[in-house]
Amino acid sequence: MVDIHDFDIRRIEREIIDTYNAPHLDYTQCNHLLSMRMDLINERVLAHQKDILPDIIVFNDALTNTLRDMYNKAHKIWNTIKDNKVFGSEPTVTAKCFLGKDYPSLHPIQDEDRQDLWDAICDTGWNRLYADGVALPELTLPDYKESFNSYIGIDCTPLYWNEGLDRELTRNIPLTSAFHNLFEHMEFAITDFIYVREFRTEINIEVIENNAS
Repeated sequence: MVDIHDFDIRRIEREIIDTYNAPHLDYTQCNHLLSMRMDLINERVLAHQKDILPDIIVFNDALTNTLRDMYNKAHKIWNTIKDNKVFGSEPTVTAKCFLGKDYPSLHPIQDEDRQDLWDAICDTGWNRLYADGVALPELTLPDYKESFNSYIGIDCTPLYWNEGLDRELTRNIPLTSAFHNLFEHMEFAITDFIYVREFRTEINIEVIENNAS
C-alpha cells in the first residue's frame, strides 16, 4: 500500500475533522482542505495504479449492482403508482445512491478518528455535488426514458469513463459514469471510495398538486 498516512496528510485530515466539528466555524467555506487532501493522496496512489486495480474493479462491480437494483426498484415503484388515481396528480419518483454511512472496514488505514473523517468528507454541505448521490443527476421518473446501461454510461463504445487513470490499464474495465463522478467531480480521494462495498439508496415519491383556478 502506498503511504497515504504520513505527517502532511494526517495534519490536513486533523484540520478537516477539527474544522468540521468546530461550532464557531463555517466549515463549508473551507472546501480547500478536502481538495488539498484529495490531490496529495491521488498523486501518490495513481503512480501505483496496479496496486489498487483489483479494488477498483470490485468497487465498480459493487456500485453497478447497487445502481441496477435501485434503478429496477424505482421503475417497479413507478409502474405500480403511475395510474393510481389516489394521487390526484401524476407522481414523480426520484432515486439517489450514496456511499455507505460507515467508514469502509476494508480500508487499509483503520484509526480511531476514521469515522469522524468519513462523516466530514461525505457531508454534502462540504462535498456539494454529492448531494444528489454518485449518479448525476438523480434518477427521476417518468422523465428518464433511457436504459440502465445508458443511465450508468456504458452504452457507448469505446468507454470513456477512465479519465485520470492509466488508459491502457483500465481499458477493459466497464467503469461507470458514477465512478467518474466520484473520482473527477467530487471531493473524494480515490482510496476513500474504492474500498466501499456497502451503499445507501433513497427512493422518494413526490406529488405536486395542480390547483387550477
